[in-house]
Amino acid sequence: MLSSELETLIRRALDEDIGSGDITTACTVSPTAVGGGRIVAKEPLVLAGIEVARQVFWAVDNDLEIILPLEDGSRAMDGDLILEVGGNLTAILMAERTALNFLQRLSGIATLTRAFVDKVAGTAVRILDTRKTTPGHRLLEKGAVRAGGGYNHRFGLYDGVLIKDNHIAAAGSIGKAVQAARACKLHTLKVQVEVETLEQLDEAIAAGTDSVLLDNMDLLDMAESVRRAGGKVLLEASGGITLENVKEVAATGVDFISVGGLTHSARAVDMSMEIEPA
Repeated sequence: MLSSELETLIRRALDEDIGSGDITTACTVSPTAVGGGRIVAKEPLVLAGIEVARQVFWAVDNDLEIILPLEDGSRAMDGDLILEVGGNLTAILMAERTALNFLQRLSGIATLTRAFVDKVAGTAVRILDTRKTTPGHRLLEKGAVRAGGGYNHRFGLYDGVLIKDNHIAAAGSIGKAVQAARACKLHTLKVQVEVETLEQLDEAIAAGTDSVLLDNMDLLDMAESVRRAGGKVLLEASGGITLENVKEVAATGVDFISVGGLTHSARAVDMSMEIEPA
């Protein structure tokens, strides 16, 4: 069943593209013409957003016939079929760009996520996303991270306590901030504190936080943080994580590695749709 949030997002995307009408298709294609379209991968990728693409086509014409040979999380190679659609050609052409935009963007996130996950294979580390998502697209982009084998950090400000430097400055200290968070009696939510130094780590552990985010620490300090934590709190490394250094970060023994670039810097993968008139 299509959620109202996704339905609204698709409708806005189509309205943005189609506007008052597809004048090129109206001038060059008979409104009764039928045919088919095939979306194919133009490079190796990890697929995400396939159901969104189907819903885009159906939002334009619910009578279109759609075949999905792959599901989210599947690996595809150059030339592999991603989606096949048949029916009214005008409807197919009107939906084409919007469907591809969703597919290419979300599959780009899934593909980059899988690259990070593959880099730390054999370790216990989990790759996390962040809240650095495209406004209005967070649900889809975090879904794409999961399709790539990653895990979701908090979805928003409402489902997790993350005490950052500005919260600490406002509260007066890490201890006071943690104490204030506990006083809210958010029994179902874990408390996490962001630290930049080993001294702050010690303070956060003493304050009784559940987990600590190690912000932009070097590898030596990360390893020392793991030693000092001694399993008493979960540790998350964040800041400056790349495909080149993520394996070294994992080797320090942290529990999680968060990568903002999964959603804010992923390159859209290459796909195209080929139309075949009946």
